Amino acid sequence: MASLSHPAVTAEPPGHGESAIRFEDVTITFEDRPVLDGVSFNLAGGETKIILGVAGAGKTTALKLALGLLKPDSGRIYVLGQEITGIPEEQLFSLRRKMGMVFQESALFDSLTVRENVAYRLHEDHDLDEDAIEQRVREALRFVELEHTLDMFPDELSGGMRRRVAIARAIVTQPAIVLYDSPTAGLDPVTSTTIIELLVKERDAFHTSSLMVTHRLQDAWVMATHVFDASQNRMLEAPPEARGSIRVSFLVLREGSVIFDGSALELAESADPYIREFIA
Repeated sequence: MASLSHPAVTAEPPGHGESAIRFEDVTITFEDRPVLDGVSFNLAGGETKIILGVAGAGKTTALKLALGLLKPDSGRIYVLGQEITGIPEEQLFSLRRKMGMVFQESALFDSLTVRENVAYRLHEDHDLDEDAIEQRVREALRFVELEHTLDMFPDELSGGMRRRVAIARAIVTQPAIVLYDSPTAGLDPVTSTTIIELLVKERDAFHTSSLMVTHRLQDAWVMATHVFDASQNRMLEAPPEARGSIRVSFLVLREGSVIFDGSALELAESADPYIREFIA
């Protein structure tokens, strides 16, 4: 991994005792089918919460609700202390400037260069001059070790490189919260590990609050058992006695309801038959 290089976060991050995102009894229904049914959870400041569940359990819907892209039928959602259920769209724009999103399959603009993809939200949402934008873009790409791809197009990149560009685009605005929708989907194990190392690096270097949806349980365990060592500039497995201090928790959804919300150790020791089968 390249040496750490990332601008200081400008969005005021929540403190460890404060909520970054909070769902209170959230329900949303599509075509008379409840996708989320009375879901409540809290993402604390500086914490990574990993959302697990089978396809159709409501994982990505939770991310879209947190971004304000969907409105719940009932319940309340708070982002950085502000209730977002029912607020005007212009207020949502302001909050979204403090959030980054890594979409499934990267969702880069094929007609734009890497530089233009990463800079897109800075042009749209921030009052920065071109020199400041260029500096931010280069720093974000340096963080994911892709500064050399500035003038390339997405179709010239491998799948893993496109995913790293998507991470650069998400962090270039220096967000307080990052949402990850299956960041390693479709990647081989080696490339997946590279992506997870970047997520651990972002978490440990900048204490960003994150919600991460994943279908890969092995990625979730790596997040919960590894730390980024800046002195060695790489991800290392934490000794068992130190893992309790890693700020990662798990949320398991089943048919739109929360059936588990707790630590990696609590998940591993759960006696619930469904969870035992799910993590086997």
